[in-house]
Amino acid sequence: MSIDSSKIGINRTAFREGLHDGIPIGLGYFAVSFALGVAARSAGMNPLQGFVVSLLCLASAGEYAGFLVIAAGSSYWEIALITLVANARYLLMSTAISQRLDPKMKPIHRFFIAEFITDEIFAVEIARPGYLNPFFTYGAGAVAAPLWALGTTMGIIAGNLMPVRAVSALSVALYGMFLAVTIPAARKDRVIAGLILFSYLSSWLFSVLPFLRSLSSGNRTIILTVALSASSALLFPAEEEIDRADSDEPRREIESQRSEAGP
Repeated sequence: MSIDSSKIGINRTAFREGLHDGIPIGLGYFAVSFALGVAARSAGMNPLQGFVVSLLCLASAGEYAGFLVIAAGSSYWEIALITLVANARYLLMSTAISQRLDPKMKPIHRFFIAEFITDEIFAVEIARPGYLNPFFTYGAGAVAAPLWALGTTMGIIAGNLMPVRAVSALSVALYGMFLAVTIPAARKDRVIAGLILFSYLSSWLFSVLPFLRSLSSGNRTIILTVALSASSALLFPAEEEIDRADSDEPRREIESQRSEAGP
C-alpha cells in the first residue's frame, strides 16, 4: 500500500507540473489555431469537424497542408500522404522520447505519449531528467490539446460570422504564422535562409511551368516537400552535438528513478 501511495503521489506531482508547463503552450496554440480555423472553414469544415481534426492531429503544418488539399478536392491518398510527409518530423521526436521511457511502461501509456507529441510538448518532455513520467505528458496535453482544438473551432465560427473580405484578410495570419517560424531561424543561419528562399522560388516555378502546374496542388506539395527536405538533408547535413555530461550519466541514477516513473 505504501508503494502504491508513493506512486500516486509522484504521478499527481508530475501531472501538476505538466499542467503548469502546458498552460503557456496551450495559450500559444489557441492563437495559432484560430488562424488555422480560417483554412478549415475554406475546406468546408464545420466547427465540430474542425475541433475533432485538431484534437486528433495536433500539428499546424500537417493540418494546414491537409486543409489545402481538402479544399482543392484532392483524393484520400493525397490527403493521407501530404499529412504523413508534413508530420514526418514527429517520427524523430517519438524515437528520441522512446529512449526516455521506462522499459516496463505499459503500452497504453506509450500510445498516449505518442499522441501528445508536438514540438513544444516534446521540448518540455526532453528537458526533464531521468525517465519520463507519462502523467507529466497527460498534464501538458490536458491543457494544450483542448485549447488547440478550441482555437480551430473559434476560427471557423469567426469565419462564418465575418464578411468574405474580413475572412480573406484574416487568412494572411496563416502566412504570418509560418514567417514567425522561419525568419528567426533564417537570421541565425545563412544556409537555412537560402533554403527558405529556394523553397519559395521552387513553389512559384511549380505553379507556372507548363507540365508542373497541371499537377494537383496536393501532388505539387508532396513532391516539393519530399524533394526539398531530402536534398537539403543530403547537401547540408546538420552537425550533431553530443553532451558528454548527459551521455555519461551514471546508470544507477537512472535505475533509481525507474520505480518513481509511474506505471
